[in-house]
Amino acid sequence: MTADALSQVFAALADPTRRDMVARLSEGDATVNQLAEPYEMSLQAVYKHLRVLEGAGLVSRPAGPQPRRVRLEAGAFDLMDTWIERHRARVERRYRRLDAVLEQMKEDEHDHRDDHRGRPEAARDQDDA
Repeated sequence: MTADALSQVFAALADPTRRDMVARLSEGDATVNQLAEPYEMSLQAVYKHLRVLEGAGLVSRPAGPQPRRVRLEAGAFDLMDTWIERHRARVERRYRRLDAVLEQMKEDEHDHRDDHRGRPEAARDQDDA
């Protein structure tokens, strides 16, 4: 899948009704009528949502006799997971580097305070100036 495919997946999931349909399909395949039950919209509107989800590769409706069942396609989720994990890893590396810098700053400050202990106050004032 390409970056365009990833954009289609995220665009399809931007709609709360489609996210809900995907969540419901994660429990198992369903017919279009079963998917339409909780929504106050026409069956035609449900089919429009399903076409967007199909276009993004999130669901499929295999050919066969009616009623055809709608099923989730794992490939689209694998694509999202790969993208998310790559960026999560980058962010985590940045935070680990930041943590290391902050820890070093703490140690340096602690060492600086230890250097000043036991010295006459006039000498400490000169160092701080």
